Amino acid sequence: MSTTLSNAAARKTQRRVAFATIVGTTIEWYDFFIYATAAGLVFASVFFAPAGESIGLLLAFASVGISFLFRPLGAFLAGHFGDRLGRRPMLVMTLILMGASTTLIGVLPTYETAGILAPVMLLLLRILQGISAGGEWGGAVLMAVEHAPRGRRGRAGAFPQLGVPLGMLLASGVTAVMTGWISPGEAFIQWGWRVPFLLSVVLIGVGYMVRRAVEESPVFEEIAAKKQQTKVPAAELFRKHWKLVLLAAFVFAGNNAAGYMATGGFIPSYATGEAVGLDRTDVLLAITFGAATWFVFTFLSGFLADKIGRKRTYLIGFGAQALMVFPLFWLINTGSLPLLYLALGLFTIGLGLSYGPQAAWYSEIFPASVRFSGVSISYAIGAILGGAFAPTIAQALINATGTSTAVSFYLLGMTALSVGAVLILRDRPGIDLSINNQAEQEVGATVFDQRRAPAHGVTLV
Repeated sequence: MSTTLSNAAARKTQRRVAFATIVGTTIEWYDFFIYATAAGLVFASVFFAPAGESIGLLLAFASVGISFLFRPLGAFLAGHFGDRLGRRPMLVMTLILMGASTTLIGVLPTYETAGILAPVMLLLLRILQGISAGGEWGGAVLMAVEHAPRGRRGRAGAFPQLGVPLGMLLASGVTAVMTGWISPGEAFIQWGWRVPFLLSVVLIGVGYMVRRAVEESPVFEEIAAKKQQTKVPAAELFRKHWKLVLLAAFVFAGNNAAGYMATGGFIPSYATGEAVGLDRTDVLLAITFGAATWFVFTFLSGFLADKIGRKRTYLIGFGAQALMVFPLFWLINTGSLPLLYLALGLFTIGLGLSYGPQAAWYSEIFPASVRFSGVSISYAIGAILGGAFAPTIAQALINATGTSTAVSFYLLGMTALSVGAVLILRDRPGIDLSINNQAEQEVGATVFDQRRAPAHGVTLV
C-alpha cells in the first residue's frame, strides 16, 4: 500500500511539474516572440524610421539578434546559481525579469517623440529579455527531466519544449487579433502593437504563482544534502566538457535557425511585403496555425524519443526539415494563402520532431554537478549560431540576390551542420542522472571519446 501511495504521489508531483514548466515557458517565450513579431511588422517605422524602409527592417531584425548575444550571460549566471542554489529560484527570477522587460517595451516612446533615445532603450530592454531567455530554459527542462523516471524522460522533457510553440502561437494569435479587429491598419502602428507587450503583466503574475508552487528538483536536493555543489560550475564545464557544449550547440543551431526564420520575424515581413503581398492578419493567422503544428509534433516527438531514442528522432526531424527548405518558399511565393498554410504546416513537422527530444538529451549528456550550466550554455550558444541573426541574414540575402533561393540554401546548410553534430553525440537514454552516478556521467558522450561507454543501452552512433 505504501508503495502504491508513493507512486501516486510521485505521479502527482510529475504532473504538477509538467504543468508548471509548460505554463512558465509559454509565458516566457510569448514575451520573447512578441518582440520578433513586432520587429517584422512595425519596429522599422516606429523606432528606426530615419534609416528608410529596407535598412530600417534590417535594423529591426538585428535588434532581435542582439539579444541572443546576451543569452550566454544569462546562461552563465543562471547556470552558476542554478547548480549552486537550486533550479526553482532561477525559474522564478528569470520569469520576473522577462516580464518586466516586456512590459516596459510596451510603454516606450517612439523615435518621433524621443529621437535616438527610443531605439537605445528598446535595445537595452531586448538585451534584458535575452539574459532572461538564456537562463530560463535550462532550469525548466531540468525540473521536468530530473523529476521523471528513466523511461519517461523524453515525454517529460517535451513539456517545457511545448512552451516555445505555444508562446509563438499566443504571440502571433494576440497580434492577429490586434491587427485584424481591435486596431487594424494605421491604428496598429500608432498604438495597437503596445497591447501584446502590456499583457505580459497579467501573464507573469500567473506564471509566478504556478512556479512558486513546484518542488525543487530531487537531483539538486541530493546534491545540496551532500554538499557537492561545484564552486565555479562554468569553469568546470569548459575544462572537462567543452566538446559536449560545442556539439550540443550545433545540434540546436539548425532547428533554431529554421524556427526563427519560419515562425518568427522574417516570414511575417516577407509574406506581407511587395514580393508576396499577403494581408498582415492573414499571415499572422497562418503562422499561428504553423505554431500549432509545431506544438503537435513537439509533443509527439517526446513519446518517439522514449520509443526509438533521441538520436533517431532528431534525424527523422532534420530529414523532414531538409526536405522542406525549398518548398517552403516555393509555396509562399505563389501568394496563395492556402499554400502559405500548407508551407508552414509541413515545415513545422520537422521543426517539432527536432526540438522535442532536446531537453532529455541535453540533460543526459552532462554530469549532475554542472548540468544546469551545461544545458543552459549549450542552448544559448546554439541560439547564437542558429536563430540570432537568421532573419537578418535572410533579409540581407533577399536584398543581395532578389530571390528566396539563397535563403533556402542557408537553411539547408544549417540543417546539415546539426545533422553532423547529432551523428557524433551518443544517445544515453537510460543513464542515472543523480549525483551518485557522477563518475559514470563523466564518461565521454561523443564518438571522439574512446573510453568505456556507460551502461544502460548507450550507443556510439
